[in-house]
Amino acid sequence: MTQKTLILTLLAPRLSADVITEVDELIADQGLSVEQRDWLAGRALPEGGLPPHGACIEFRLQGDNVDIESLREKALALAALLGVDLAVQEDSIWRNQRRLVCFDMDSTLIKAEVIDELARRNGVFEEVAAVTERAMRGELDFKQSFRERMAKLEGLDEEVLLEIADNLPLMDGVERLMRHLKRLGYYTVILSGGFSYFARYLQNKLGFDEIHANELVVVNGRVTGEVREPIVDAERKAMLLQDIAEREGLSLEQTVAVGDGANDLKMLGVAGQGIAYRAKPLVQRQARQSISTLGLDAVLYLLGHRQDDLQDKHMPGTARRD
Repeated sequence: MTQKTLILTLLAPRLSADVITEVDELIADQGLSVEQRDWLAGRALPEGGLPPHGACIEFRLQGDNVDIESLREKALALAALLGVDLAVQEDSIWRNQRRLVCFDMDSTLIKAEVIDELARRNGVFEEVAAVTERAMRGELDFKQSFRERMAKLEGLDEEVLLEIADNLPLMDGVERLMRHLKRLGYYTVILSGGFSYFARYLQNKLGFDEIHANELVVVNGRVTGEVREPIVDAERKAMLLQDIAEREGLSLEQTVAVGDGANDLKMLGVAGQGIAYRAKPLVQRQARQSISTLGLDAVLYLLGHRQDDLQDKHMPGTARRD
């Protein structure tokens, strides 16, 4: 028999005793034993309210001949039923050695698809949004759909780009996440099928180390609707993650990728830890972990960091075991 040690992370705005009992039953039904249970956040509720950064319990599990994919499917189904997140990962020497975190931008770092916002300002929103949605669901080839959408932006005034950038709605928790990732020494990258104009804006605002996105072609103050190669599609995102890891002297096991759409699946697949964030059902099913109920800063819990270690007054640290 081959015994495995797994980490199951339970996350939600708050966690009730009933929810924890349901998760305990899932663990027992899979023939797993709980070696350790650790509250990473939200054990002590503030009076009359929710924990400020959500609640999280990390279960350290052991079992023989575990079918991890079957466990993930059952955990995802139970999470949907209970309105929580359940993320499963194998424990390994790499878990506390992650060093590179790569993010999709649109609908991951920001609460918008920028190309849809550009289309709205150019009077072609409904046409472009329909193509975007089909591409995100994996029904269209990204490069083909990207060229089609770009062509509809021809003639857009360059000043509109700055107006949109100044009003980008940041994803919940992204500022806290970036503050702590930087403090803890992670190398952070945007890998986006969106536009470098907006990725650069986020880089300046939030401190990303590096960005890779598509270049808008602007001539005489107007968007031309043309596409500058190479287009950052699913394959290029995955390739860039691998290239950056190699350049930085890191194993792929030390990398993390976070995204929400079908265009992120290859990146999520090659990373040591692939996290779907508020993702489409297809992406949730195929990613190894997913988060939907908390802000983006919940990524820190999947990396093993405790709330106590995430106060600015504390020195950098990884998860402590009770």
